[in-house]
Amino acid sequence: MKSVCSLLIATAGLGLGAVLRAGVPADAPTWNARAAASYLDARAEWWATWPNAKRDRGTFCISCHTTLPYALARPALRGPLGEKGASPAETNIIENLLTRARNWRDVEPFYPDQTRGIPKTSESRAIEAVMNALVLAWRDAGTGQLSADARTALANMWALQMKTGPQTGAWTWLNFGYDPWESPNSPYFGAALAAVAVGSAPGNYASSPEIHDNVSELRAYFQKQYDKESAHNRLMALWASGKLRDLLTPEQRQAAIDAAFALQQADGGWSTSSLGGYKRVDNTPNDTNADGYATALATLALQDAGVPASDPRVAKGLDWLRRNQDRATGRWIATSLNKNRDPESGPGKFMSDAATAYAVLSLTHSSQ
Repeated sequence: MKSVCSLLIATAGLGLGAVLRAGVPADAPTWNARAAASYLDARAEWWATWPNAKRDRGTFCISCHTTLPYALARPALRGPLGEKGASPAETNIIENLLTRARNWRDVEPFYPDQTRGIPKTSESRAIEAVMNALVLAWRDAGTGQLSADARTALANMWALQMKTGPQTGAWTWLNFGYDPWESPNSPYFGAALAAVAVGSAPGNYASSPEIHDNVSELRAYFQKQYDKESAHNRLMALWASGKLRDLLTPEQRQAAIDAAFALQQADGGWSTSSLGGYKRVDNTPNDTNADGYATALATLALQDAGVPASDPRVAKGLDWLRRNQDRATGRWIATSLNKNRDPESGPGKFMSDAATAYAVLSLTHSSQ
C-alpha cells in the first residue's frame, strides 16, 4: 500500500501539466517532485547552520555540492508544486549571498591565507565571485532583467579572470584535493560555472561590448584546454555550451556528445567513477554502478547541448532518474569519490545533494 501511495503522491507532486510538457509517456515511471523539494530544503537548512560552513558577519559559505546546485534547482520546482515564491531556505541562501556580495571588499574570504595557507585567499575569492555571479544571473533569468546586484557580481567575477599562465581566460579554483569540484582538476569546472552565469544572464548580457574581450578569452580557454580535460569536465563544458554560444567548436561539441553516450551503461545511467581517474585516499573502491549525479549531469548536459529528451538514449537516462529516486527520502544517491563516507552523515550526503539538484534540473528541463 505504501508504494502505491508514494506513486500517487509523486504524480500529484510533479503535476500532469509538467508530465505532458516533458513528453513523458503515460505509462512511464514518474518521480516525486515534492519529496525532492523536501530533501533539498532540509539539506539547505542544515548547511546554513552547520558550524563548518559558518563565516564572518553571520554568513555561511556557498558550496559546490549543496547550496550552489540547490539555488539553481529549487526554482524549477515552483511550477510543478504550485508554489507562489521562493522557499524559506532559498530566500535565506539568496540573502546570505547578497550580504557577502554587497560587502565584497570587507567580508573575509571563505578560507584566508593566514589560517589555511597560501593561496587559499585568492582561490576563495575566485570561487565565491563565480558562484555569486551564477546564482544572481540565474535568478534574474526568471525575470528577464539583469539586476544591479547581478551586474556587480559579474563585474567582480571578471575582475578575477586570469590574464596569464595556463589558466588564462579562467579562474584560479579552490583546491583541497576533493574531486570532482575542489581539486587540481577543477578550474575547467569552475570556468564552466562562469560560462553558465554569463550565458544565463538576461538582456543579451553575453554580447555586451564591455565584456567582449573577457568572453573571447573564456572561449579560447575552453577550446584550448578541452582535449586535456576529464569526462566530467567535458560534460560541464557541454552543459555550459548550451548557455554560451560558441564556447566549444562544433567538432568539440559533437565529440563531447559522442563521448557522453559512450559512457552510458546498459541500464540507461552513468557512473560518476567513470568520469575521471578518481582514487579514494582510503584505497576503498569507488562505486562503478550508475548513480544519480553522473546520470543527472549527463542528461542535463546533453539536453542543453540540443539533444532532445526524445532521443532514445537521453530518454533512457531520464527514465533511469525517474526509476531511481529514493522513495523514502526524495533524493538521488551518489557516493564520495574521495573516501568511504557514512552515507547518512552530513558530509556523506554531499554527492547526493548535488545529484538531487541536477536530477531536478534535468527532469524539468523540457518543461522550462
